[in-house]
Amino acid sequence: MGWWQMNADTLARSRFVLSPLAETFASLKLLHARVGAHPGEQEWLHAHLPGYRARLAADPVTATLVRAGLGQSWIADFLTPTPRDGESFAEGVARVRAARPADARAHLRTSLAGPLPAALDRDDLPERAAVLLKYVWETGVRPYWHRRRRVLEADVVARTAQVSQGGWAAVLDSLRPGTRWLGESRFQVNLHEYPPREISGAELVFVPVTPKTGWVSWEEQKHGQGEGKGKEEGEGGGGRQGRYAVVYPCTGALAEAHRAHAAPTALAALLGRSRATVLVLLATPLSTTQLVALTHQPLGSIGRHLKVLRDAGLIRRHRAGRSVLYSRTTAGEVLTGAAAGPEPGPEPEVEGAPGRGSGSLRG
Repeated sequence: MGWWQMNADTLARSRFVLSPLAETFASLKLLHARVGAHPGEQEWLHAHLPGYRARLAADPVTATLVRAGLGQSWIADFLTPTPRDGESFAEGVARVRAARPADARAHLRTSLAGPLPAALDRDDLPERAAVLLKYVWETGVRPYWHRRRRVLEADVVARTAQVSQGGWAAVLDSLRPGTRWLGESRFQVNLHEYPPREISGAELVFVPVTPKTGWVSWEEQKHGQGEGKGKEEGEGGGGRQGRYAVVYPCTGALAEAHRAHAAPTALAALLGRSRATVLVLLATPLSTTQLVALTHQPLGSIGRHLKVLRDAGLIRRHRAGRSVLYSRTTAGEVLTGAAAGPEPGPEPEVEGAPGRGSGSLRG
């Protein structure tokens, strides 16, 4: 199996990030596989696969590049630059375009585990890869990015809550098939027999994507320069610094389960359903961005709800690193706990009082 050795500080400093480029590459892999894992992917393929196939049919060199780059157990490194926090698609694809042609050819030989096809013995491979990724982004990802981003953000919220409830082991065991916390500071990232890799002291990020796929990638720092590496399932060598990433398929069921904290009827009647939902969700400390992702309410509405709840003494805010988080106060806990009790039964009939079906007004 392939596994990474890391110290406690490396894992504690790890974080979840979103990457438009990773989402685009995952979508490219889905187009290449041509088989959707669920109806949503099948519908997306039905809409976008014909155009993708026509494009590659008209460009046999790029078609050969895709087949070579998406190897059986190793992705050509230059296609998967390690995601960076806050990086736009344009910034990410620029790193693909900037790969040295000789490196791109070497990476393809590795992904093929053999000689390079004559059609790929050329210097424009990084440019061709960047153009194809831009096509997938423009036609197949960007039109849906607003919705996909909310799904990804909801997954991150759910995973973060999972860390607080069950520790990192529970999260790492469930990221994707093959990942598992082995104990003794060892994180299994795949089931292939590659040498272990020491990553203590490096930056570690976890990157969700909506297609059902995943890979690992990294950039090592050697002699003051970054050396990018990325692959589908592989391991090897012994890096100590740099950036490491695990790209994994987001779990819609997990995100939905965290989102489905319905506000009790009594609490919704008191505060309004939207505001009550925010208060219920704040059983776990959350940021405004996370609340927007979970509730699908506009940022301005979330801000107003938070102000009202703070003014009422039901929530507090505090800083955690670069984030401002909100959580319930004791008063907020008491209120939500009382409202979450059993719903009241029907009111007893009072002798001489009109029945419910009489049309009388209740005072």
